[in-house]
Amino acid sequence: MDLDVVSRAIRFAERQEIAPRFGRLRSGDIEEKSPGEVVTAADRACEALLTLLLRDIRDVPVVGEEAASADPGLFGVIDTAPEAWVVDPLDGTTNFATGSPDYAVMVAHVRHGLAVASWIWIPAVGQMCVAERGAGSYTNGARVQGEPLASLQQLHGVVKHRFLPDDVAERVVANEHRFAAHLPGRNCAGIEYPTLVAGDVDFLLYWRTLPWDHAPGVLFAEEAGFRAARPDGTAYRCGDGRHGLVVAHRDVCDDVRIALLG
Repeated sequence: MDLDVVSRAIRFAERQEIAPRFGRLRSGDIEEKSPGEVVTAADRACEALLTLLLRDIRDVPVVGEEAASADPGLFGVIDTAPEAWVVDPLDGTTNFATGSPDYAVMVAHVRHGLAVASWIWIPAVGQMCVAERGAGSYTNGARVQGEPLASLQQLHGVVKHRFLPDDVAERVVANEHRFAAHLPGRNCAGIEYPTLVAGDVDFLLYWRTLPWDHAPGVLFAEEAGFRAARPDGTAYRCGDGRHGLVVAHRDVCDDVRIALLG
């Protein structure tokens, strides 16, 4: 697969369906699809266009966030299909709807639940993050690689408390003092993963890990020297339907996970 062809399709879909709506949404363009979760006309239009463009590149199932919201049965396709596209047409929808430029468009190409290529497009800074399993991670064509980290007491991380079960939240709150700082994040995984790889933060903790939110970013991080682990230490797979995820440089990922969740 030509990775650049997919990059161009993503940029085109964003330019056609998202950019013209930024800061110009009308009241009827925003809906609450679940408590605290909104969807906009830009999400739906971008997903529809990307679905057509991606199937033209490789005619395999497309599992988009909005399509899966309407038909939860599509989740199973990610783990069982020999090949599929996973699409987040507008990550950071709440940011977008309130006029913040902290949003991204994300795509992953998966095989039996394992991401083999991914793309994250951040329009506000013109940044395209691309990864291919076994071939590295690149930002605007330049190879990126994470640096080994210092002791836990010097680490700064993003800790997402939303969706944490009460017992897990209690442990996390009790353990956060072990790190230099814990930050709320940018409300957009498509920005948080590149921020991690760039070294602006040292680790990420999430509980809800929907495939379109994390498959692209996890592969981008892994190919740059990071590790994504479930609370029990097992590896992340985007189609496994499990909860909890710690992402940090592979040298310290287990230490961070145990320090936060142990």
